[in-house]
Amino acid sequence: MYALTQIWIYPVKSLGGIRLDEAVAERRGLQYDRRWMLIDENGRFVSQREIPAMALLGVAVDAPNLRVFQKNNPADCIEIPLEIIPENHPKTRVEIWSDRCSARVLDDQVNQWFSSQLGQPLRLVYMPDTTRRRADGRYAPKGHYVSFADGFPYLLIGQASLDELNQRMDKPLPMDRFRPNFVFSGGKPFEEDEWQDFVIDHQSFKGVKPCARCTITTINQQTAERAAEPLKTLAGFRKFGQRILFGQNVIWTGTTPGSIKTGATIQKISAIHTNERISTPPRLL
Repeated sequence: MYALTQIWIYPVKSLGGIRLDEAVAERRGLQYDRRWMLIDENGRFVSQREIPAMALLGVAVDAPNLRVFQKNNPADCIEIPLEIIPENHPKTRVEIWSDRCSARVLDDQVNQWFSSQLGQPLRLVYMPDTTRRRADGRYAPKGHYVSFADGFPYLLIGQASLDELNQRMDKPLPMDRFRPNFVFSGGKPFEEDEWQDFVIDHQSFKGVKPCARCTITTINQQTAERAAEPLKTLAGFRKFGQRILFGQNVIWTGTTPGSIKTGATIQKISAIHTNERISTPPRLL
């Protein structure tokens, strides 16, 4: 039996995650997940790849606001309304990898706080419901959209997969290194590679492509320190072509957004043979 053990959202792309007991599944991802993003002066997204210190900014949902704070000094914080009124914020074009889409720029006070915290000019933008950024069309069917996540709305990882990795390492790592949305118990290591159609709490999903991992996995999410692991160990047994794979990218295939709770049983409906799914190395996401 498979059970959902963890739910995570990352409201501001590449900042700290929030572990939840319950979340709402929607087409472009879990509610509030990566609807905000930091951009540089050219309108291009920034992440922990370039600014590891982004890991030191924690995030909390304190309705009616989103609160972003320094993990080492929580009193140093900024509050952002969860409900953004688009017409009150200027529109801009932003760039995420090879995609360009429309977003709304938040107030100068917010932008100055982030610029001061991270040591360079930055702006915080929000993705309104009217923006339609398509999920990677090479793997996701037409009509599937994504927030500011790299390429797909959801990421699924089995606890058995992390346990297998940690058995091969000198020092075990926590799940937060891999920034999943869903973590499940049951099954064998890396079984999620083969998952296609599955259901959580009456909400249906489809696995579309194993996730190719980048250097963000090497950044300690509590200290922002960078090291060689886990990519060094993963490269020894999870490298396919030029890509190191860990976790499964997922789309939502439901019709009506609905709540999902930890502890829910996961029903696996169909699977695809691993070699068929990863024979062509995917784009680095």
